[in-house]
Amino acid sequence: MNTATTTLTLTPGYLSTRTWFDWLFAAIVAAGGAYVFANYAQYMDVYEKGILVGAVPAAIWIGWFWRPLRALMLVVAGAALLSIASYAGDLARAESVFWLKYFLSSQSAILWMSVLFLMATLFYWIGFFARGQAAAMTRIGSGLVWAAVAMALIGTMARWYESYLIGPDIGHIPVSNLYEVFVLFCWLTAAFYLYFEDHYDTRALGAFVMLVVSAAVGFMFWYAVVREAHEIQPLVPALKSWWMKLHVPANFIGYGTFSLAAMVSLAYLLKQASARSLWIGLVGFPAAFGIGIPALFLAFGGLAADTASSVLRTMSIAATLVAIDAALVALRSRINPATPSLEVLDDVMYKSIAVGFAFFTIATVLGALWAAEAWGGYWSWDPKETWALIVWLNYAAWLHMRLMKGLRGGVAAWWACVGLLVTTFAFLGVNMFLSGLHSYGKL
Repeated sequence: MNTATTTLTLTPGYLSTRTWFDWLFAAIVAAGGAYVFANYAQYMDVYEKGILVGAVPAAIWIGWFWRPLRALMLVVAGAALLSIASYAGDLARAESVFWLKYFLSSQSAILWMSVLFLMATLFYWIGFFARGQAAAMTRIGSGLVWAAVAMALIGTMARWYESYLIGPDIGHIPVSNLYEVFVLFCWLTAAFYLYFEDHYDTRALGAFVMLVVSAAVGFMFWYAVVREAHEIQPLVPALKSWWMKLHVPANFIGYGTFSLAAMVSLAYLLKQASARSLWIGLVGFPAAFGIGIPALFLAFGGLAADTASSVLRTMSIAATLVAIDAALVALRSRINPATPSLEVLDDVMYKSIAVGFAFFTIATVLGALWAAEAWGGYWSWDPKETWALIVWLNYAAWLHMRLMKGLRGGVAAWWACVGLLVTTFAFLGVNMFLSGLHSYGKL
């Protein structure tokens, strides 16, 4: 008689798998939240108190979900507190205190962010062509991206505090103009990329994804110089709402992940071109790259100036892109072996769009609620609202075709590229060429 033996395997509980550093991190976040609530609750309305209470467990969870964020958050918090202490309530100290002048004021930190992102892009691309040193180059690139994200967050926290030093009635979260939201876009896009880099254990996509971030940095500096947008300004009445704290970040998670998906789709198309004729590669891929590359930011910036020189500059950018496209196709034999498989690229593209669509949907709903409070109606077919709907429908259709019809391959990649063109127009083009209730965001 045979006796069956059953082995029962117990899965460890979620909390039992936490390390001592996880619990230390949670304790620090909880203590920080309690300190803020105890000292500043009188300055908050009920909604802001709710956001603070919800932010504490959310920060703990995300730090536990992706553990590298624990160290990042603690470093940013420490540097931001040092920045606040260095100011000692006097904004003029930004020019006399060493740490503020060169590292921890908002402008210094954002400048460091920009330089680090540009350097990271360079090192990622060098990794494709550095014989025997590819891993070292991309490792440096990855480290620079982490440092850039940290400096972006430090700069954001410092700018938030600086706005209150100018005046209590001027203080606001720094997501109110194009300069500030481009900083948000840069670090959000980079942070999502770093997650995929860690999850799939590949750094090769950094060369593509950092192109969009570098282009955003270029536009941000153009905008700062031409419009002096780096100066902290009082909010217009329509933006004096706690809804801004929720709507804008959710929106830019969508913009960032949609951009990330488009750049991954470019890597997909380039890798796929290696299996096709050179003619298809030289004609098809440059077109995709020209549509998707977020130097559209720079092109829109040039057109916004409305001068002949700006148009010529924009045309020069386009010509340069075509030349870069052709060079990439010609060098694809060096680039493609380093990039992940088509299956991995397709998976990253899908997950990026799925995350972006979820947050863009949340942002659209929040925007409707904000509009009802500010203008008395949930929807008014304002140009910004209309184009937000077009973006939403575009990615809703992409996800529907993938989940219901099994859309894969080149068609999905091309669609993601075109989606970035639509998204960029909704973000910048509407501000340039159309007017409406959102005209306060005009270039």
